[in-house]
Amino acid sequence: MIQKHYQKACDSLSAQTLYVVATPIGNLADITLRALAVLKTAGIICAEDTRVTAQLLNAYGLQGKLVSVREHNEQHMADKIIQYLSDGLTVAQVSDAGTPAVCDPGAKLAERVREAGYKVVPVVGASAVMGALSVAGVSEPNFYFNGFLPPKSGERQKLLAQWAEAGYPIVMFETPHRIEAALADMASLFPDRQLVLAREISKTFETFLSGTVIEIQAAVQADSNQTRGEMVLILHPAAKEKHSELPEAAQQVMKILASELPTKQAADLAAKISGESKKALYDLALMWKNQN
Repeated sequence: MIQKHYQKACDSLSAQTLYVVATPIGNLADITLRALAVLKTAGIICAEDTRVTAQLLNAYGLQGKLVSVREHNEQHMADKIIQYLSDGLTVAQVSDAGTPAVCDPGAKLAERVREAGYKVVPVVGASAVMGALSVAGVSEPNFYFNGFLPPKSGERQKLLAQWAEAGYPIVMFETPHRIEAALADMASLFPDRQLVLAREISKTFETFLSGTVIEIQAAVQADSNQTRGEMVLILHPAAKEKHSELPEAAQQVMKILASELPTKQAADLAAKISGESKKALYDLALMWKNQN
């Protein structure tokens, strides 16, 4: 059955196409059959580090012509890749781990190839972002992916301050030598905010720490092993205050009407004006009355 699907993947590949291939972020078994099919079939494999990709190919008994496409030479190499495509070859693009062009080289190459009139096709696979989100316990339907936090403390604090009241989870990457400084900056801004630190996902020393920012900070300070390896941080949304879901404009309308009309009538009219929930507006007015 596996061979059948692998062969089907091989047969589906097209010449003169750039395949952007996601590779394992740690556990080699996380590679997909389609990724293996592309790596076997491709006439050229563009690699961030040819030595790293050679190890991946060797693990699966594959061989291929590797060319180095890194951040510093991506624009220059795009011309050569386009020439390979014009010669009728199939080209694969990989990074050292994960998906090219996501905090890795690849975006410029994909853009140039598409502008030259050739297809650019994603081959999806392992993702540190989605892997961390899937176990973080966040229920919101949307999230913000920031990538790596700024290396300088001032810039990092300014960015973090923008998320102090964010109503959605924020996913970010951090490096081992900056993780303690990043946690310290978070602790100074929102020490009780829920945070997940996912480390070395899918690797031997995979670890997930969950708790408040200050609890995660203490755990990292107590165990130097927690400052090692690849890291994903997921900052949970800020806690919502009661009635914070009502826009400020709707609350202002209710405040004016409630001062002149009976509460029920004011809520009914405010709901028609603002389009917000009549019950939420009514409850808000009751809360105001109880506070007086």
